[in-house]
Amino acid sequence: MANKIDLNGKVAVVTGGAQGIGFAVAKRCLQSGAAVALWDKDEDLVRKAAAELAALGRTLALPVDQTDFDAVVTAERVTREALGPIDVLVNNAGIAGPNAPVADYPVDAWRQIIDIDLNGVFYCCKVVAPGMSERGYGRIVNVASIAGKEGNPNAAAYSAAKAGVIALTKSLGKELAGKDVAVNCVTPAAAKTRIFDQMKQEHIDYMLSRIPRGRFLQVDEAANMIVWLASAENSFTTGAVFDLSGGRATY
Repeated sequence: MANKIDLNGKVAVVTGGAQGIGFAVAKRCLQSGAAVALWDKDEDLVRKAAAELAALGRTLALPVDQTDFDAVVTAERVTREALGPIDVLVNNAGIAGPNAPVADYPVDAWRQIIDIDLNGVFYCCKVVAPGMSERGYGRIVNVASIAGKEGNPNAAAYSAAKAGVIALTKSLGKELAGKDVAVNCVTPAAAKTRIFDQMKQEHIDYMLSRIPRGRFLQVDEAANMIVWLASAENSFTTGAVFDLSGGRATY
């Protein structure tokens, strides 16, 4: 049984919350006493996910394209009006994109991945962090990737975007350190979710070969670490990178 984490009375936003790691995080937040808003681009899937989780606590399904800054502004307002001020933001939404060498990488795909995986995280932080700062409390957890530390071959856009998320985390963590607003990120190895549908089998095999534990990350394992980072117990660490790579990371 997982340890009890206290999020009683908190309001959490989980982007990409309709499936995979995001869904597992949303579920663990609800089990810990939080009200949860799921922001996800897939309207049908996010509504289905919220309905599935509703028995655990207050949920809100919001279709949000995080590459649209105005849509993020609207989502923050709707969440605040429905559930209350946002205490926790988990930036999980992202895509992997195609696998190809840099010389052959489609420019449109590069732009799309940077827009979703990096710019979208920036937009969510930009919109949500000021309220946390004003109230003197907040927890932001960004889901980066081991690829952001090491760079995966034939995945330059994804690796670059996730490296950007790590740097954004460190920068924002320093900016808000005096406000009891902790900003941290996690760097998972691959978890077997629908993101695998975007990858070639040889790339999946490569990722598995690099994990000393010899298996992929389980979404509940990711949620365990992320939700602790989103709690008041994480009272000192900010601007930090937490490893979820099954031993792959060398730093």
